[in-house]
Amino acid sequence: MSIQPIRLFGDPILRTTAIEVVDFDKELHRLVQDLTDTMLDAPGSGLAAPQIGVGLRVFTWNVEGEVGHLVNPVLDLSDETQDGDEGCLSIPGLAIDCRRALSVVAKGFDVHGEPVTIEGSELLARAIQHETDHLDGVLFVDRLTPELRKQAMKEIRESEWFGLSGAPTIKVSPHPTKGLAR
Repeated sequence: MSIQPIRLFGDPILRTTAIEVVDFDKELHRLVQDLTDTMLDAPGSGLAAPQIGVGLRVFTWNVEGEVGHLVNPVLDLSDETQDGDEGCLSIPGLAIDCRRALSVVAKGFDVHGEPVTIEGSELLARAIQHETDHLDGVLFVDRLTPELRKQAMKEIRESEWFGLSGAPTIKVSPHPTKGLAR
């Protein structure tokens, strides 16, 4: 078991697009194990490699007792949306209503390089979208309405941990937002 420190809001790696995994080797196995151990210890519903300082397109999830991982994800989002509280291990103590697609079909690879397809709705869909955003340098606060984003930034600035990772930036998501904007 290898629990890693989780990078906090303001750390530049959280705003950097992760690179595609090309080597499905022992190091990737170790990364997936570290992500899983760290996520379960936190505890969280998901954790992306950039959150532990690794700029690769890998994430894990833990939703309703199902623990899994996905490498090099590509998402197909439903037009139907859901609203719900969302938080992030890199933004401790903050949970705010965020709109996401209701369901998702995620294609990618497992740790062995075998193709996999994950279909999920509600909380699993939210977790997969949230973690894939991390791989593109996007945080869930970037997806909030302007009013909620302002509220979130105020709460972040007032938190005890704020400023430990440098100055925050806001980034526009590269993913389609059809039907997700308010």
